[in-house]
Amino acid sequence: MQKVWGHDKIAYGGDYNPEQWPEDTWEEDMRLLALAHVDILTINVFSWAALQPSEEEYRFEKLDKIVELAKKHHMKVCFATSTGAHPAWMAKKYPEILRTDFNGRKRKFGGRHNSCPNSLVYRKYSVRLAEKLAQRYQRYGNIIAWHISNEYGGECYCENCEKAFRVWLKDRYQTLEELNRAWNTSFWGHTFYDWDEIVLPNQQSEHIDEDHTMAQTISIDYRRFNSDSILECFRLEYDAVKKYTPDIPVTTNLMGAYKPLDYHKWGKYMDFVSWDNYPSNEDSISAIAFNHDLMRGVGGGKPFVLMEQTPSQQNWQPFNALKRPGVMRLWSYQAVAHGSDAVMFFQMKRSIGSCEKYHGAVIDHAGHEHTRVFREVAQLGAELDKLGGEILGSVGTAKAALMFDWENWWAVEYSAGPSVSLKYHDEVMKYYAALHSQNIPVDLVGEEDDLSGYKLVVAPVFYMTKPGVDVRIREFVKNGGTFVTTFFSGYVDENDLVVIGGYPGKLRDILGIWVEETDALPDTKKNSFVYDGKTYIAELLCDIMHLEGAKALAEYQEDFYANTPVVTCNSFGKGQAYYVGTRSEEAFYTKLMGEICMRQQILPAAEAPSGVEAVERVRNKEHYLFLLNHQEEPEEFALTKAGTDLLTDTTYQKNDSIKLSPKGVAILKWVEE
Repeated sequence: MQKVWGHDKIAYGGDYNPEQWPEDTWEEDMRLLALAHVDILTINVFSWAALQPSEEEYRFEKLDKIVELAKKHHMKVCFATSTGAHPAWMAKKYPEILRTDFNGRKRKFGGRHNSCPNSLVYRKYSVRLAEKLAQRYQRYGNIIAWHISNEYGGECYCENCEKAFRVWLKDRYQTLEELNRAWNTSFWGHTFYDWDEIVLPNQQSEHIDEDHTMAQTISIDYRRFNSDSILECFRLEYDAVKKYTPDIPVTTNLMGAYKPLDYHKWGKYMDFVSWDNYPSNEDSISAIAFNHDLMRGVGGGKPFVLMEQTPSQQNWQPFNALKRPGVMRLWSYQAVAHGSDAVMFFQMKRSIGSCEKYHGAVIDHAGHEHTRVFREVAQLGAELDKLGGEILGSVGTAKAALMFDWENWWAVEYSAGPSVSLKYHDEVMKYYAALHSQNIPVDLVGEEDDLSGYKLVVAPVFYMTKPGVDVRIREFVKNGGTFVTTFFSGYVDENDLVVIGGYPGKLRDILGIWVEETDALPDTKKNSFVYDGKTYIAELLCDIMHLEGAKALAEYQEDFYANTPVVTCNSFGKGQAYYVGTRSEEAFYTKLMGEICMRQQILPAAEAPSGVEAVERVRNKEHYLFLLNHQEEPEEFALTKAGTDLLTDTTYQKNDSIKLSPKGVAILKWVEE
């Protein structure tokens, strides 16, 4: 069993900030948290100013008391390093620590994400604080994880970053000749003859606005550089705490499909992945599940930690609606179903001031246990106590993989055409939702990940094919796998330079097609095609292609390219490669993905009614099937396997009927013979 950290059950708790409250309230907090079955606290997240009031002075007395309080009440601790926001004195004395925004404006002290990641001052003092914390608390027995900083993010465009960018570029390209080739600087006379001539790509140089750039490769490289710069800050603190506590795992809380940071690269340097889940009430079941699966994928398929969610409402949505009764429990179990070995909240106790004072908490401003939210939290805590060590360390069972790649995301949306309406994440979600709605397990992988364990790989809008990726896909299909991709795929290399010889570039032989032109349709215009006797819409982009060995499965119905292929399938080696040359509708994706999975014998986790999510985790021969009813009405259906519900101790035989209440959950366990 591969446990995330040193806990013998699904960890339950979250962010606790007693430093914001008088000490005489702490014991009452502990009483309430014990009633809620809380067993882990994330502490010290934003205490840098309190811990270091001046350059050479450190004060740990209050933190000592907090640490001892947790120990006294038998709480495990996820220990944060407090470096998510620097102190005011540091900004005053060392203004170079402050970030510069996209428009070139220097920030003043305030907010968070406010430190330049390439500031030597920031790196010096953040690492020093992390090291002092690890040294001071290394023998405190209840620490089960280090939590570096908090929700890393944002960008900086200051002189520190400009100088560091040039160093990063020298390391990547070695020579100016190679940089000029990769950046295609002969265009518009951008050739560089000295490294110091290179400036940052922002509103003052290459950008029309944040989303549109005149030099895509430069802007993509700056995104790579920014992600790497912030990652380096994490790694420096990682090394600092590992120096004194080598056996305690280290993480930082990621944020799902967060565009600025390449989490596939980050996952390689984290002992385990953790993340913060804050959907709105309007988000689809698939949209929430996607982020869980993405975070599991970033961590190499291992269990992850749900580090934050709100017990009730958020503070930053346009409309901060309450989580309806049962939703917090349902979404918590959804996280566990998709791979989390913890259920944690922000926050344990509501603050009384600033922007998060109306963000949900276990302990409300009322200050007692007699609230709906507290009762729901306590109920879930009791259930997690009952589950004990069940489920911990179990993993997913997917034979279908969906590619989601950050560099591809950046490249697609920086591209000068073909359509402003083309959004990479949206296109990937269409295929994910088609699989998820049929309860087919899916792994989210990057372009560099191993594909050999899958039967199906789907790569929507696979625009940027980095070195070796086409080779792995070619081998995957030759060996019997099924590959699915779409319009705007195979166009460019890792430098955003077009692969000459016809679209889809290095994927052309695998797919057996040549795309001659692409028609970009305005939002008000649609084409159509007939697939398996039913008409579906064709919108956004319409590839006009020629068959080079592939078979046409559907043809356009309108315009001058009527009767030309739009959906194709090519036999390649022992496998097949599908190409979808347009964007269509939910019913089409559901049908296509369902048919492909059926042919490849990729089975759903369970047969269940629409709106009931079925997800399976496996540990050795132990199987855990989660059945999650996201509907407002009860659902009843027959089970295809026997098992015992771990929440109710009810044993079911094959074909027995199970009834789930609205927002209800069942976790069926069975053991292979």
